Amino acid sequence: MSAIDKHIFYSEVVTALIKEALAFFDKTPLERLPLKEAFTGAGVYALYYTGSYDQYAFYAKRSTRIPIYIGKAVPQGWRQGRLTSVAKSRELFRRVNEHAKNIVQSENLSAEDFEARFMIFRDDTANLISTIESSLIRKYSPLWNSVIDGFGNHDPGSGRYNQAVSEWDALHPGRMWVERLTGQKPVLEQVIEKIRKYVSGLDE
Repeated sequence: MSAIDKHIFYSEVVTALIKEALAFFDKTPLERLPLKEAFTGAGVYALYYTGSYDQYAFYAKRSTRIPIYIGKAVPQGWRQGRLTSVAKSRELFRRVNEHAKNIVQSENLSAEDFEARFMIFRDDTANLISTIESSLIRKYSPLWNSVIDGFGNHDPGSGRYNQAVSEWDALHPGRMWVERLTGQKPVLEQVIEKIRKYVSGLDE
């Protein structure tokens, strides 16, 4: 055993826990966007496309459902290590419906063509949120996480509009604040080609 080996942590318990959490997530029910029933709690979520947009037609043809986007929602102050009440937080509900509003603003997508599944974490299990999110992304490599960037972007605010337009906004124009961006715009044909390569690498 080398000296560095003494610093390496491994736990079969952690591995089993992640596997259990991913299996639970995949069995949670799908809900149409926007979510109707408000709930408390933080957690992870996935969005699934069911519509007929040309570049995403492959989703309807697949025999198994795969997410187009995976994300997480943590309570305010969580990243700074401040203790907040996860049970009272509505961050997960708000985050998913915030995505629905972004989709509604686009010119070629409809929120009604999306479903979401989500997994709520409360108490100590909230410490697993980032771990489960990254594990789900590695498992599914969702299009809007791994290939097309920008879906989760927010209005950068006054004085910061020199940023480039994201690939997502090039595909799905309509978000009002994007019109203020003055940076370079992606070449749409190149973005579409990235999607084609992604589709060709998918397993059924």
